[in-house]
Amino acid sequence: MPQPAAAPSSGRLHFPHRHLTGIEGLQPHEITFLLDEAEGWIELNRRRAEPDKRLAGLTQINAFFENSTRTLLSFEIAGKRLGADVVNMHVGQSSVKKGETLIDTAITLNAMRADVIVIRHQSSGAVRLIADKVDCPVLNAGDGSHEHPTQALLDALTIRRRKGSVAGQRVVICGDILHSRVARSNILALTALAADVRVCAPSTLMPAAIERMFVTPFTDFDAALEGADVVMMLRVQNERMSGGFLPSNREFAARYGLTEERLKRAAPDALVMHPGPMNRGVEITSAVADDKTRSAITEQVETGVAVRMACLDVLTRSARGVEGWA
Repeated sequence: MPQPAAAPSSGRLHFPHRHLTGIEGLQPHEITFLLDEAEGWIELNRRRAEPDKRLAGLTQINAFFENSTRTLLSFEIAGKRLGADVVNMHVGQSSVKKGETLIDTAITLNAMRADVIVIRHQSSGAVRLIADKVDCPVLNAGDGSHEHPTQALLDALTIRRRKGSVAGQRVVICGDILHSRVARSNILALTALAADVRVCAPSTLMPAAIERMFVTPFTDFDAALEGADVVMMLRVQNERMSGGFLPSNREFAARYGLTEERLKRAAPDALVMHPGPMNRGVEITSAVADDKTRSAITEQVETGVAVRMACLDVLTRSARGVEGWA
């Protein structure tokens, strides 16, 4: 039965980072290393083999200061499949609601002697702040409009598995680019892996000077779709908006919604992706989302568990005394 590759004696050279707070700062070979590590977990999870207990005796705290179902569940399943003791901390049950500062929370989490902490927070930069205050590895599960690194990794791995390689793929990311941490992390990861990335959004939802991230911006979705190999749709981040960014969901759907007819502009074998949750009928129609041949949306969920297992494994190798990582 295939197993994830064992860490070589020079393992720390493959991924020298203590935390995973973002894709920014990672080298292409470091991104590829994490993708390679995740590959083995996909096959193992599909075989429903006996759980790997390499994290047995370690405590994983999922500290979610922002509501989440999919990401929290994915990290919880990943930790449990590796044998960790997983504790979920929800903001509604924490002292943060009583006025505790973020630094106080970090100090409290550190005093609990966790072995790895997964953090989701509504403020950009909050995860980095906590990472600087604790003694264990920290994984960013999404911070404000900043980054969502494991989402970008699972998306890159999904593309690689379906297309054979990320390099050279024409990837269109469409939706609320301005407020999306998923878009930012994906741009960083996919351009690092030599994809040709196009971003498409209404002008009000397009970051200024986005070209500096080595992408090509479009406001015309039909033009952006021409010859696309991968189409990644994003939902409108209404919870992060203040002011009139869009006239209506109906108008957004008319100009930027992915329909079967519009998808014909892409390559015949174009892959459709969405990080979820989807607003069916707004950024994507049900017919496209549920297309069993072209849609990789459910595959992204499966790949996400494997990627998070790989990240938890790699970041705790030093503490576990794995050869080459101590």
